[in-house]
Amino acid sequence: MKCNACSVGSLQFEIKVDGERNLFIFPEVIEHMERNGELLWVKDDSLAVKESGMRDFLDFCRDHMESDRVFFRVNGESWQDVAQAEEILESQWIDEVIRKELVTCHAQPILDGAGEVYAYEMLARFHSEDGSIIYPGEIFGAARKRDRLYALDRICRMAAVRAAAFTDKKVFINFIPTSIYSPEFCLRSTTLLADRLGVHPGRLVFEVVETENVEDTDHLKRILAFYKEKGFRYALDDVGEGYSTLDLLAELQPHYMKLDMKYVQGVSNDQQKQRTALAFLAEAVKLGSVPLAEGIEEQEDFDWLKEKGYKLFQGYLFGRPAPAENLKKAQEHQLS
Repeated sequence: MKCNACSVGSLQFEIKVDGERNLFIFPEVIEHMERNGELLWVKDDSLAVKESGMRDFLDFCRDHMESDRVFFRVNGESWQDVAQAEEILESQWIDEVIRKELVTCHAQPILDGAGEVYAYEMLARFHSEDGSIIYPGEIFGAARKRDRLYALDRICRMAAVRAAAFTDKKVFINFIPTSIYSPEFCLRSTTLLADRLGVHPGRLVFEVVETENVEDTDHLKRILAFYKEKGFRYALDDVGEGYSTLDLLAELQPHYMKLDMKYVQGVSNDQQKQRTALAFLAEAVKLGSVPLAEGIEEQEDFDWLKEKGYKLFQGYLFGRPAPAENLKKAQEHQLS
């Protein structure tokens, strides 16, 4: 089964008009779009056009229509002011990034208390065809505007699973719950790839990003149940005092809980951060989750967290993200 979100074809724009002037000129718009092969359908005061015809319509709308009474939507989402369509059109470049899978992985080590590498977190890095770097914030912002979040999240997950074959350690892989329609269908390609590469499910830890922003907790629970059924592990990212409810944490039963870096950095001499870190640790122990502190940059913070009982540690103090290919080279060197 293939859903529309899996592909990155041109978008379909629905346009709706209101107001005497706009309704008067509307038949001319329909005729123009039909003549140019851009019209998809017409119904009363609305029509649908191909993406290639939307920019032309915007130019016409600015010159001849009351644009504040013209609205659009994409993929059946809520109606928006037509002026906002410009941002979606300008983000078209994200389709090429996804279609050509212009993504690589950088690996950042996660250490245990003895200073040994326990796992690596795979972090997506993007580049354009000319090799220039595109920052994640820009990438995911464009994907949201064009409703490409699933397709982008998918290529990132697949790249991370491929990178997991470069090491025998556990690998943490980020994913956005809101990007997944149905775990049974949307995550099938991930499980098949892991199986084909011989990556044992127990080595893969799927990390929920934007934990604080998850609204549909039932959907998240279905996703995590699917991962658990397949033998994978999962982690909650950026957990802190603002997390919705302790009851929900108990329901999710994460294998790992990552303390938000804002409570980690400077914790050794900040009593308020210490209270949060200790409450987090107590909850992790209660749930049977492994407590992980991320964003560690100072030795003093590491020493304090380790002494209090944290088990795993991540941050620039131990290593910055580096190309995952380096893990493969190191592994080949050990074998030679």
